[in-house]
Amino acid sequence: MALSPRLELKHTQTLVMTPQLQQAIKLLQYTNLELNDFVAQEVERNPLLEFGEEEGGSQGDSQSDSEAPQPDAEGAATASDIMLNDGAPQASEALDTDFENVYNNDAAPDRTESGLSSALNGGSGGRTDFSDSTLDFQDNLTAETTLKDHLESQLGLAGFTPPEEMIAHFLIDLVDEAGYIREELQGVAEKLDCEVQEVEAVLARLQEFEPAGVFARSLQECLALQLKERDRYDPAMAALMNNLDLVARRDMAALKRLCGVDDDDLADMIHELKALNPKPGLAFSSETVQVVAPDVFVRRSAKGKWQVELNNDTLPKVLLNARYHAEVAGRVQNKEEKAFVSECLSSANWLVKALDQRARTILKVASEIVRQQEGFFLSGVKHLRPLNLKTIADAIAMHESTVSRVTTNKYLACDRGLFELKYFFTSAIPASGDGEAHSAEAVKERIKELIDAENPADILSDDKLVEILRGQEIDIARRTVAKYREALKIPSSVQRRRLKSLGLQ
Repeated sequence: MALSPRLELKHTQTLVMTPQLQQAIKLLQYTNLELNDFVAQEVERNPLLEFGEEEGGSQGDSQSDSEAPQPDAEGAATASDIMLNDGAPQASEALDTDFENVYNNDAAPDRTESGLSSALNGGSGGRTDFSDSTLDFQDNLTAETTLKDHLESQLGLAGFTPPEEMIAHFLIDLVDEAGYIREELQGVAEKLDCEVQEVEAVLARLQEFEPAGVFARSLQECLALQLKERDRYDPAMAALMNNLDLVARRDMAALKRLCGVDDDDLADMIHELKALNPKPGLAFSSETVQVVAPDVFVRRSAKGKWQVELNNDTLPKVLLNARYHAEVAGRVQNKEEKAFVSECLSSANWLVKALDQRARTILKVASEIVRQQEGFFLSGVKHLRPLNLKTIADAIAMHESTVSRVTTNKYLACDRGLFELKYFFTSAIPASGDGEAHSAEAVKERIKELIDAENPADILSDDKLVEILRGQEIDIARRTVAKYREALKIPSSVQRRRLKSLGLQ
């Protein structure tokens, strides 16, 4: 058979990520601060763009020639009312755009030079690189671990139930740069609609985190935590800690009497006290702490509707100056100038549309989260439901990766406090029947309750726990029960029987 060249036609379908599509995806991930920086750069590069004036100000002739809605001071994508009693969200209408759900090929490398940036840089060949790898690498070179990051990284090993974890997140947010909590626990309990004893129990476990001394409410408690971590908090040292005012006044006679020690022992105790760190949090990044501004506000109206509203004060307001475009377009004299003006117009229209789409997407996701987690907003932390990205994505007809991006570094403010949208997602395990799936964290809590209530004469084995849980329509394996029990730091049935027989549990 002779070999010879020939032409063949093939039809294939491929997903092409244009630079503008990739940038639209990145806009979803930006915090409002990052978004403002990005828009400021675009306004500087594009002569047809300008910032909109604050609400109530005159916008003059600055308006878009495109039919895309604009996120101006009175933009439509700002609020949504949800009636949760009938289970049907009444969110704002969303735009049907090309980039909303095309996120399957997130890892595709970018090899396309941005004509947008090239045009806005005056044809200088500037390049916008939308690849995350370079940026992440550079960020990691200079990133410092903050105290909050360090504390959050220890949560996964603490074995908290979902309600406890929500309380823990809330307390971590209250820790100042020195490692102290200044707010009264009663106030925390009222905001989260739980008992103050529950907050105290979570705080006690958080005080076991590294560095030793964090989550203290006073200098005395901070030093005491460090001494306990070193196993040096004996009765004499406790007496010394209770009389730090005498240490400051150098009243050695009174200290020796109260602590029951001699001169040498007291000198050693004071030397040990001076070796402690009164501000353990300062060992971490001391960069200026930025106040987190909420992206979404959630309020309940008198009619029982949940009002979900975007925080317009932190969103950039950008407009296309149609009058200036008409003036410039009438003066172009060659192809290069005409192409530049056309690129500026195209990119300006795209940016206005992309900002509006981002606002609408955040509003849709937040509204559905409020609908799904109504129990939390009504009754507090104990009523969190199992929730994952797919549930939200299916409910609002978006891709899971879109929901993931929208909920990253976005915050919701409500009567109970400020929460990252990620906080409202908890894992779930299936029910044994046709019932609703159970939160994995809720199952952990149920296991803990069963063990706490067990009869010392009838200790529950893991097999017995499986039997009880399956009777409650929780389909769970024995090894899963063992894993959850160990995560909760609960001893085995044999060890518990021994401890309870000795009265140690």
